[in-house]
Amino acid sequence: MTSHVTFQQGVKECIPTLLGYIGIGLSFGIVAASQDFSVLEILLLCLLVYAGAAQFIICALVITGTPISAIVLTTLIVNSRFFLLSMTLSPNYKDYGIWNRLALSSLLTDETFGVAITPHLKGETINDRWLHGLNITAYSFWAIACVLGAVFGKYISHPEMLGLDFAITAMFIFLAMAQFETITRSKISIYIVLIAFVIVMMFILSWLMPSYVAILVTSICAATLGVVMDR
Repeated sequence: MTSHVTFQQGVKECIPTLLGYIGIGLSFGIVAASQDFSVLEILLLCLLVYAGAAQFIICALVITGTPISAIVLTTLIVNSRFFLLSMTLSPNYKDYGIWNRLALSSLLTDETFGVAITPHLKGETINDRWLHGLNITAYSFWAIACVLGAVFGKYISHPEMLGLDFAITAMFIFLAMAQFETITRSKISIYIVLIAFVIVMMFILSWLMPSYVAILVTSICAATLGVVMDR
């Protein structure tokens, strides 16, 4: 059985996700700089918020003069999905100290979760050093990509022509395909039902509420349904 136990292994296994970070990071840097955010402010957003969707939302809300309380609440709602992601991986780290677990969870993202969930579902050994290598590599690269976008974005007149907007989508397709190795025949029907459920829920809820709230509600409902069906 494969083990994922060293910091270096975590760094290596993070590399396939970095293309997505380049695309979205550069895009965020370009957008934020165009809205008169300084390079320092952009760097602080990357280091303190560290969530692409939330960072884009914060920029939009700041520009429109939204109160700080509303910005904080919106960011909390958008990022609340990380609670579910962290809970999924938590059994691997329950024996570590509180500060170590805080460090592991605070740098977890959709992308690093996508990498970590595959060995987790396979029952392979993963530890804190491996996840630190994965998280810190992604964290550093995200900040660098955003700052590069802010500094050099003004020289790119049509960034959409580079296909950067599709990079994050391509990365998640790759991560999703990697997880199909863990699916047994007995669970195929469950996955089909859950996929159909998510599509229908998102279609309905998107008419009734903001998309980020619809995603959160759908995720919670789908996760609950998946647990019930699996049992």
